[in-house]
Amino acid sequence: MKIDMPIIGNGDIASVLPEREDLVFFASGVSNSQEKRRSEYEREKALLLSQDRHRHIVYFGSLCIFYTDTLYAQHKKRMEKVIKENFKHYTIVRLGNIAFGKNPHTLINFFRAKIEKGESFEIKDTYRYIIDKEEFLHWVNMIPTWNCEMNLTGRRMSIQQIIDELCKR
Repeated sequence: MKIDMPIIGNGDIASVLPEREDLVFFASGVSNSQEKRRSEYEREKALLLSQDRHRHIVYFGSLCIFYTDTLYAQHKKRMEKVIKENFKHYTIVRLGNIAFGKNPHTLINFFRAKIEKGESFEIKDTYRYIIDKEEFLHWVNMIPTWNCEMNLTGRRMSIQQIIDELCKR
């Protein structure tokens, strides 16, 4: 019998995931960290809880849970708790900002759009963690069969470095 190899979602992360028959990749969450509509957060939770709870689920969370208390970060913390309470086998993969894909809500694509339009924006003296597709896939391919949490930080970069090195290409 062929086992379904689901990748739940169709965004930037889902589009690069490998097929693994031992895992269910849940890459269909709220991707805009500025999202304010509670209905979007509830949609993600309902979709997650509709998955086969006997399969090993891989959930993509956010490193922001360690440094902010926004509605988005609170939601990501709640989702991790839901996974631990409802799925026997799981991996929680926490990411910073991805350096790939076309989602206009990612940090890099947000800055790129502003630069292309010639719009000004404030460059704050802060840092973010940026992970490229190659490093992301390296770690995804190393997800073990036991329960775990993985923090994929990538590279720590200042906002100015992100703009200079990644957005002006």
